[in-house]
Amino acid sequence: MKFKQTLWVLLVAGISAQGYAQDPNAQKFAAEITAKYAKKHLSVLASDKFEGRETGKRGAELAAAHLAKELKKLKLVAPVNGSYFQDVALTETTFEVSSFTANNATLTVGKDFLFTGSGEAKKISSNEIVFIGYGIGTDNYDDLKSMDISGKVVLLINKGEPMTNGVSVISKTATASDWSTSRTKRMQYVMGKKPVLILAVSPDVAASIQSYKPRAGRLSVKKESTPSNRPSAAGVLSITPETANQILKNSGKTYEALKASIDNSGTAQTQVLKADIAINYGPVNKDVKSVNVLGYLEGTDLKDELVVYSAHYDHIGLTTDGGADKVNNGADDDGSGTTGVLAIARAYAKAKKAGHGPRRSVLFLFVTGEEKGLLGSEYYSLNPVFPMANTITNLNIDMIGRTGEEYKTSADSTNYCYLIGSDKLSTDLHKISENANAVYTKMKIDYKYNDPKDPERIYYRSDHYNFAKNGVPIVFYFNGVHEDYHKASDEVSKINFELLAKRAQLVYYTGWDLLNRDKRPVVDVKNDMPATR
Repeated sequence: MKFKQTLWVLLVAGISAQGYAQDPNAQKFAAEITAKYAKKHLSVLASDKFEGRETGKRGAELAAAHLAKELKKLKLVAPVNGSYFQDVALTETTFEVSSFTANNATLTVGKDFLFTGSGEAKKISSNEIVFIGYGIGTDNYDDLKSMDISGKVVLLINKGEPMTNGVSVISKTATASDWSTSRTKRMQYVMGKKPVLILAVSPDVAASIQSYKPRAGRLSVKKESTPSNRPSAAGVLSITPETANQILKNSGKTYEALKASIDNSGTAQTQVLKADIAINYGPVNKDVKSVNVLGYLEGTDLKDELVVYSAHYDHIGLTTDGGADKVNNGADDDGSGTTGVLAIARAYAKAKKAGHGPRRSVLFLFVTGEEKGLLGSEYYSLNPVFPMANTITNLNIDMIGRTGEEYKTSADSTNYCYLIGSDKLSTDLHKISENANAVYTKMKIDYKYNDPKDPERIYYRSDHYNFAKNGVPIVFYFNGVHEDYHKASDEVSKINFELLAKRAQLVYYTGWDLLNRDKRPVVDVKNDMPATR
C-alpha cells in the first residue's frame, strides 16, 4: 500500500518512477508534431512530381527546394554562408571498354560480352592466352598446378566443375562442390593469382546479354585524386561460348573441345594458346551536383554545442522494371523521416518564438545520396558546417511511417520503434533515450538491430554512421523493413501518420533533454560494432 501511495504522489506531481519530471514546455511543443502536418508535407515530398527524388536528378532538386522553403517559413537560420544548401561535390564513375578486338574482329559490350572492372585505366595487348580450365585448385584436382598466370590473359570455364560419369572429380560424389555452388569462390581464387585479364565463359551469359542495359555509374564523394599504391584487380569479361570460339579462332581449338577434354579425362588440361587480344578500358568520371539542406536554430547559454537531427531526403528515382507505376515515391524511405525532422523543426521554432528555445543549438540536416552510399552525410562529416567536436549527438530518422514485417500481427504493431546505436558510444545517451520514452511516449523499444551480429547490418545502413565513426554519439530510429521496401508501391496511402508523429515525438523528446541538460553525454563506451561497413 505504501508503494502504491508513493507512486500515486509521483504521478500527480508529473514525475516518473525513474525520477524524471515531465516538462510541460516539452509537452506543449511536442503537440505541434501532428499526423495532419506530417501528411501535408509527405504528400508533397512523395508525390509523383518529385520523381522518386534520385540524387543528382530533377526530383531531388525539387525536394531540396521544398525543404529549404519550409525552413525559411520557420525562420530558421540559413547556416551555409546565408544559404540553406550545402553543395555536395559528387563524381559519377562508369567503367567502360573503349575497344576490344580478338583476332582482328571487333567485339562489342552488351552484344558479345559483359564487363566488370575497377581501378586505373588499362591497355592490354597479347598474342596468347592461357586456358585454365575451371579455375579450380584442390588436392583432388588443380587447374593451376605449377602454372604462373601472373600478368597473363586467362580463359576459364565459369560454370560447374569436372564431372566423370555423373561423379564430381572434386567431391567424389554426385553432389557438386562449393566451387560450383559459391558465387565468388572460383573468381576469388583466380584473382588471387594476379592475371591481367579474365575471360570467363558460361552459357548463362547469353541470357544476361539479352537483358543487358548500360548500368548507371557509381556515385562517390569527389576527392582530390591521389595515386593508388594498390595493384588493380583484373578486369573480367563474361563471354558466351560463341565469343570464346572467336577468341580461340587461331589456336586450332574450340571451347567445346577444351571443356570435353577435361570432362572426359577428369584431369586438368591447362595450356597456352595462340590468340591476338587487344583491349582498352578504364574509368570515366562525370561531376554530379547535389545538396544537403540545413536549417539552424541557435541556443542560449550553451549555444556553441549542438544536436543534429537528420534524415535523408533522397530515394531511388524512377523504376526501369517495365511496371505501370514508374515512380519509386519513397513515402516511408525516407519521406517519413524527412517529414519527421521537418515537424520537429517546426516544434522547436514555435518553442523559441514563445520564449522557450533550447539552451544548446539545433541543426536540422536533410542529406542527399544516402541511397548511393551515405554520400551526403559523408560529405558533411568531411566538411562540417559546425565542428564535430561541438556536436553532442546525432538523432537520425530513416523510415518511421509503417509497421515492419515482424510487427504485422503484434499487439504493439502501432506502438513500437527499433532503436539502434544509443549505447554504442555513451551510457548517458542510452539512459536519456530510455527515459524520454518512459516519461513521455511509452512505446515498445526493440533493440534487435543493435546486435553487433545483426546479419542485416542495419547500424551501417543510414546516415548516423558517418557521425558515429567520428566519435559522435548517435541514436537511429527505424520501423523495420516491409513488403514495399525499395518498390514503387512505397506510397503515401500506406503511411500510418499517427504512428509517424508519435515516433517523431520520441525523437523530439530525446533531443529536448539533450539540448537543455547541464552536461553533454559523455563518450565512455568502446563501440562493439565492427569498425567498417
